[in-house]
Amino acid sequence: MTDGTPTPDTDAQHDVDRAQVGHATRLLLDAIGENPERDGLVDTWERRVPDAYEELTRGYRESEKPTMRTFESEGDDLVVKTGIPFYSLCEHHLLPFHGTAHVAYRPDGAVVGLSKLVRYVKWASRRLTIQEELTRDIARGLADEIGADAVAVQLSATHLCEAMRGVEAHTTTTSRATVGELDDDERRRFRDAIAADQ
Repeated sequence: MTDGTPTPDTDAQHDVDRAQVGHATRLLLDAIGENPERDGLVDTWERRVPDAYEELTRGYRESEKPTMRTFESEGDDLVVKTGIPFYSLCEHHLLPFHGTAHVAYRPDGAVVGLSKLVRYVKWASRRLTIQEELTRDIARGLADEIGADAVAVQLSATHLCEAMRGVEAHTTTTSRATVGELDDDERRRFRDAIAADQ
């Protein structure tokens, strides 16, 4: 990207700088009027927050991406995986948004293990993003990884930046993205599978 924003496949493939995360957390605690040296907070900035951000930003590291090994398949019937939990971080407020992902794809001679779809969604979610972008990233990424004719993704999420601040509303936001074209019957099957999961 030209604005210098890290992307998963360019300049953000490094480990988290744990010392820098710890220092930044200590500064934040001090800035809000807390004492970073009090008993309950020393481990927070020294260990817990660096641990957390190492886990919550795995999606920036290509080395963390699951191996999407495919298997030959003669059929081209739609494959649907619903009810995949995901957790991500809003790039506007650094607060979590979380919910459920539903994925469908039409194979082009190859299928992938269903657990790999879950692992891919989890990996793609672990970065700073917005829901709409994450939905597109998962659809495009899966299309590239498994060479599918078509991929559809739907995310439904609750955003803590909305629930804990501002309007303080606990609502659900739904976003959809498609790569390629599903036919009418496939779209209906995807909708029915999502409805049956809820």
